[in-house]
Amino acid sequence: MLKHTIAACLTAAGLIALAPAASAQSNPITLSPEESQKLCADWLPKLTQRTAKLTDRVNGGPEIRGSVANLKARAEDQRKKGHNDVADRLQKRADKRSGRLPELNAAKQKLDAFTGAHCKAGK
Repeated sequence: MLKHTIAACLTAAGLIALAPAASAQSNPITLSPEESQKLCADWLPKLTQRTAKLTDRVNGGPEIRGSVANLKARAEDQRKKGHNDVADRLQKRADKRSGRLPELNAAKQKLDAFTGAHCKAGK
């Protein structure tokens, strides 16, 4: 256990020491055409699908597990049973989850912009 803790601390210290050097470089990342096509064919569709599924889940109705409406309904049910501490936790989760929608929309816009700028229209 102690060995793992020491190793983790040394790794973290090494990363912290290298972080300023890595961020000081202003060289953009360049991809070969093959890498770019792999990114467009494999990764972008998966990421786009994942953001869409998450958005649908957050916006889902009370029957969708993990949706904001589901969390609020569960909080109300717990409040009716007199479990106010559980109801408050569920309400906070619902508020936090609904706050993630702008982040998901921004991610979708960035993915769409990258796809439009760097991926061939035929794919």
